[in-house]
Amino acid sequence: MSKNISKSRSSVFNDINRAPNRAMIRATGINDEDFNKPFVGIASTWSEVTPCNMHIDKLALKTKEGTLENGGAPFIFNTITVSDGISMGTEGMRYSLPSREVIADSIETVIGAQSYDGVVAIGGCDKNMPGCMIAIGRLNLPSVFVYGGTIRPGKVDGKDIDIVSAFEGVGKYNNGDIDRDELHKIECQACPGAGSCGGMYTANTMASAIEAMGMSLPGSSSNPAETPDKLKDCEEAGKAVMNLLEKGITPKDIMTKQAFENAITVVMALGGSTNAVLHLLAMAHSVDVDLDLDDFERIGERVPHIADLKPSGRYVMEHLSEIGGVPGVMKLLLEKGLLHGECMTVTGKTLEQNLAEVEPLREGQEIISFENPKRKTGPLVILKGNLAPEGALAKMSGLKIKEITGPARVFDTEIDATKAVLNNEINSGDVIVIRYVGPKGGPGMAEMLSITAIVVGKGLGEKVGLITDGRFSGGTHGLVVGHIAPEAQVGGPIALIKEGDMITINSETQELQVDISPEEFEVRAKEWTAPQQNLKGYLSKYARLVSSASKGAITD
Repeated sequence: MSKNISKSRSSVFNDINRAPNRAMIRATGINDEDFNKPFVGIASTWSEVTPCNMHIDKLALKTKEGTLENGGAPFIFNTITVSDGISMGTEGMRYSLPSREVIADSIETVIGAQSYDGVVAIGGCDKNMPGCMIAIGRLNLPSVFVYGGTIRPGKVDGKDIDIVSAFEGVGKYNNGDIDRDELHKIECQACPGAGSCGGMYTANTMASAIEAMGMSLPGSSSNPAETPDKLKDCEEAGKAVMNLLEKGITPKDIMTKQAFENAITVVMALGGSTNAVLHLLAMAHSVDVDLDLDDFERIGERVPHIADLKPSGRYVMEHLSEIGGVPGVMKLLLEKGLLHGECMTVTGKTLEQNLAEVEPLREGQEIISFENPKRKTGPLVILKGNLAPEGALAKMSGLKIKEITGPARVFDTEIDATKAVLNNEINSGDVIVIRYVGPKGGPGMAEMLSITAIVVGKGLGEKVGLITDGRFSGGTHGLVVGHIAPEAQVGGPIALIKEGDMITINSETQELQVDISPEEFEVRAKEWTAPQQNLKGYLSKYARLVSSASKGAITD
């Protein structure tokens, strides 16, 4: 038995004065022999509220088996999840980003209170992954993350569809391009089973980033949800956490600055979600790694967007899995000198050692192309200017139009902006402004997939701009800018825009400007007062604690 296991946190219960504590633990099925084993907490995000998580109870049980078989004493416990896709476009979306903190806090609370020695966390929907990883970072115990896996694509008339097809279908229906029966067919077929949304949206983006960081096993991020490979991921995770305990390897040994750079590299190469910026900043904070927006800009300048994946491409994660998955992509990126191969991983080996055992991407595949990239630099672009002194974020993938200057169409809620789009009140060349929806202002920094998908569905995807202090779903595409900081609720420049002000979005020069003089800004600032929010409960606490989006919307 190693030094690390013999002096485990759970060994406190072997003290003779801990008989009452042991009595309660015995009721869970633990015996004398088990008290000499490391206690491993298995954090499950199982829930019936979303297809992303409805199968995770089975994955947790398989993880428990793997831990038991390799000498651990595992305990499954649950934390919450909410569904971004189900709450999209409703008041419920305000709870999405705050749920990340509930997940992190609850996992930290259980592991800390129960004196467990190691952690395996299993996440499915978007906020599960960063929530699990923030907790893992804070606790700094030997830990492995397991992704619940991606959903299969749906099918309509022989063509692959997904959840974004349903959102865009609303715009097409409203535009008269499809009828009600066709929209209903899309609705019924978009999500055919368990698993997270299939494109390179936020869930698959964050799963890929965590694997690139070394905190999940090779292949875990791309193995689909309802496959034997996913069950094997879970069994192997139980084995891996015991190996980490034996070797004394903790998250801070793995989640280094270089590991975060690897994560950003993979996100850029795959064309990942803008939410990755928000979540990676928060995860870095949990392990005291100095990461900021400049790091994303620096890495994006040298990493091409090489993946033809939805929302701007043709394929979904299951297709990528079939040709070699994220490990195959990482092997290619390492060969091109874009990854730090020396980084430690949850296998107990370095990234380079792991990838040496990986087969290259399947010959003849059309999903990944380094020689003919979709964009020569990373698609996640940091913009600054007099509208975003702390920065803003755009995803410029698959767009022909790189710049727009147009009159501001100002809305203080997403609902009002959506009504204007559906009522054909938005014209080509306009720049839609949605404000007071940031971390504090929403509160909760709601995602904007509903309105952006409707804009695309109505044929305005590259004809109008949209800016917001809120954020976007990983399924969003178009000439849109989010994460504007400072946000409107704290008096940021976006709060001072008036209808008709001329706004410029330029992804080439990375500028976000409004044609207002400093003197006019000053006059408007003196006339501005923050809207009253009259909040109670969790959102009230969140609004008081949450930081700027430019710092990851952290609460500690």
